[in-house]
Amino acid sequence: MRSATVALLSTVLLGAAPASATAQSLSETFKRVNPAVVVVHTEEKEIPNSPGMEPVSVAGLGSGVLVSPDGQVLTAAHVVQIADVIVVEFLTGEFLQARVVSSDPSADVALLQLERAPKAPLTARLGDSDAVQVGDEVFVVGAPLGISHSLTVGHISARRDAAGPLGRMSPAEFFQTDAAINPGDSGGPLFNMAGEVVGIVSHILSTSGGSEGLGFAVTSNVTRRLLLEEKSFWSGMSSYLISGDLARVLNLPPPGAGLLVQRIASGSPADRIGLRAGTVRATIGDDDLILGGDIILEVEGIPLAGPEGYVLARRRVRDLPAGEIVTITILRAGMRLKLSGTADR
Repeated sequence: MRSATVALLSTVLLGAAPASATAQSLSETFKRVNPAVVVVHTEEKEIPNSPGMEPVSVAGLGSGVLVSPDGQVLTAAHVVQIADVIVVEFLTGEFLQARVVSSDPSADVALLQLERAPKAPLTARLGDSDAVQVGDEVFVVGAPLGISHSLTVGHISARRDAAGPLGRMSPAEFFQTDAAINPGDSGGPLFNMAGEVVGIVSHILSTSGGSEGLGFAVTSNVTRRLLLEEKSFWSGMSSYLISGDLARVLNLPPPGAGLLVQRIASGSPADRIGLRAGTVRATIGDDDLILGGDIILEVEGIPLAGPEGYVLARRRVRDLPAGEIVTITILRAGMRLKLSGTADR
């Protein structure tokens, strides 16, 4: 009886030790990486629901992570893509203005450059997302509902290809995680237990609007390739790829597809080339759109006749030397027009 009791106690004690060590390790890792996590504050123009009213400036909020001492911050594209003003807040209380230098909306990742290096440039390291396995423990640090530097822990539930209007043409690859993710966490880092960034938080699937254990983060290797190696260009525009019945309703000329301009950031490349944003909200089928803006038909002679054209056009503009002239063909008020501008970033 005594030997059985000793064996049971030994099993309990031995089983408790790894859990305690893991908790201590997570606590220390969080303290080490937390200063690299930032809150991203934005201001952007919003189209009112009532027709005839002028656009209003609204505040937005997301998260991000500092990845270089000179002030490069990774975040989600949907947080900053059409922002007129971007301000980054650090754990120290320091606020710095930032601008978008690279963005890929189809993968939902963006790179910011701060106006200057932060006073305490504690950076996070990008890890190898290919080494991450389903079942690995991970944690998210972000600002859910504005409550900054909040930690949530979970596991990698799956590895997913992109879904959406571009389908498999999208360069995105996502980790699915059950770590709690809520509004305000978008753009924040997904860390492995070594404190390396293995993903950038993108979105959730939810019936309630809050976390239901279905969160998605763009993998770090895709983020590195698109933003730091290929340097995807930032247009400063949100758009909707239209084709089929909707294209016919909007009287698009052959081949019957294009990008419907939704909103545009002030001073962005899209703004400087002369594109016009939408003015009226409308619901068509299951989609909430902003109508009345330009429809981009071609970019550098490449027709936007579907996902393939969209991807080729983005690559073409990305690869143009700075200062090179970019020409786009648009449909505006039923008229086919050409707009030109430089490829300055």
